[in-house]
Amino acid sequence: MTTVLKKFTRTVPHWQPRVRPVDLAQATEAQLDALQVTPSNTKVSEYVLTLAHDVESLKVRSPLFNAIMYGKGGMNRAERELGAISASLVNGCIYCAAVHAARHAQIEKSTEVTDSLFRDGAEADLSPRDRAIFDFARALSACPSEATEDQTARLREAGLTELEILDLILSTALFGWANRLMHVLGDPVRPDGQDR
Repeated sequence: MTTVLKKFTRTVPHWQPRVRPVDLAQATEAQLDALQVTPSNTKVSEYVLTLAHDVESLKVRSPLFNAIMYGKGGMNRAERELGAISASLVNGCIYCAAVHAARHAQIEKSTEVTDSLFRDGAEADLSPRDRAIFDFARALSACPSEATEDQTARLREAGLTELEILDLILSTALFGWANRLMHVLGDPVRPDGQDR
């Protein structure tokens, strides 16, 4: 028996797809080609294997994801992860919030920011730069028109360059799409009895 998760943590849950993922042993040549451009070099996730049913979309999605989240220059990795976390919190995507909070903590070598976000939400105790990033990404995720000129000005006051602001917009928007795609393709679950 499994339970759909209700709480945000850094513990990454199992993601249970609604559509059977592609079996690597039976994948077509086109599917295998598309799977070679996925972000992970160590294993192919069930999510990506599910996306492999649509080869053309996967061939576009993976390089776009990599360019936005791992591209050189502009916003640093931890701040891109913060944009992803912000979007995932707004969109209620427990799986993505966990994955990107774990990455943020690993990059920063600290759980302070994600602990505060998961405990206190929008009232989290953040540095001025992280506060500006979080507030802008949260507003952008709730509804793009809620991201105000004042919030953009606060990003600049916090020291973000135009390229860093663009990177924040891209990472936040990417997860607006990715969260919704994960929601319709499957659910985050843990076996009953495990700490939620």
